[in-house]
Amino acid sequence: MSFIENMKEEAKKEIKTIVLPESEDLRTLEATQIVLEEGFANIVLIGNPDDINKLAKENNVDITGAQIVNPATSNDFSKYANDLYELRKNKGMTLDQAKELLMSNSRYFATMMVKEGDADGFVSGASHPTSDTLRPALQILKAAPGTKIVSAFFVMVLPDNQYGEEGVFIFADSGLNEYPDADALSEIAISSSKSFKELIGKEPKVAMLSYSTHGSAHSPLTDKVVEATKLLKEKAPDLICDGEIQLDAAIIPEVAERKAPGSPLKGNANILIFPDLDAGNIGYKLTQRFGHAEAYGPLCQGVSKAVNDLSRGCSSKDIAGVVAITAVQAQHIK
Repeated sequence: MSFIENMKEEAKKEIKTIVLPESEDLRTLEATQIVLEEGFANIVLIGNPDDINKLAKENNVDITGAQIVNPATSNDFSKYANDLYELRKNKGMTLDQAKELLMSNSRYFATMMVKEGDADGFVSGASHPTSDTLRPALQILKAAPGTKIVSAFFVMVLPDNQYGEEGVFIFADSGLNEYPDADALSEIAISSSKSFKELIGKEPKVAMLSYSTHGSAHSPLTDKVVEATKLLKEKAPDLICDGEIQLDAAIIPEVAERKAPGSPLKGNANILIFPDLDAGNIGYKLTQRFGHAEAYGPLCQGVSKAVNDLSRGCSSKDIAGVVAITAVQAQHIK
């Protein structure tokens, strides 16, 4: 069973309600049809029902069973507006501004649905930049208790199963933090190991990536990863991890024997922690395009509720896959 099919089966065990606020995008409606036909989540669409149903009908998309919520006529609008105002008034927001934001920005309305417990998570980003998804999530939902940093990761599924956990990796941070320092890198690694356990269900093996392996080069860049690895081992002494380490030594056993003898990873890393966002974003796109890998994300970790972003180049199938992942993440949130 593929990774995403496994996610769908896990999601079916405890059905969650996921909001898709980008109802003006045909791919969102096509994804809704997939989710409802396969039965692994309930779907809420945000927008004008007439417009949504017209778009679906014109394109022969069946969204029967989806709940459609129009902010303009929602019975919960006033409550959401008042609560958003209370949350943000110390930042200068007025009640009128809260109402306008909820009326004009479907991502804020979706976030308030999740905040109020009327949905379990939301997925957005097919037609909006990452900041449009993460800004309301960070402003309203906040970080999960005990989490020092919110970060973003991709689940990468390689077609030949040769590397990682039968072809599955987590790449982090590949979507949010531009220049994490050593402490932030260690926190991203810890969050990624938790995400790996939740989604893949196997033992995480973390590689703290660098252009150097075990002192083969020295610079402020390598020093940061060395310090991050030291902090990671102090914070999570039972976690299998190594760094600083080059990519080939992290994922290829034969190279690990030469470059990193004695490494606890033994060339079998399944979580790759990149030293900065440049490396992480380039790395996932190279793997996706050159390695023909499936890329699911950027997925969020460290937020108090299940919220995930999409690549604007995503397909309806990709959206449905991220809905399944989001539903599984919601199952693990207490």
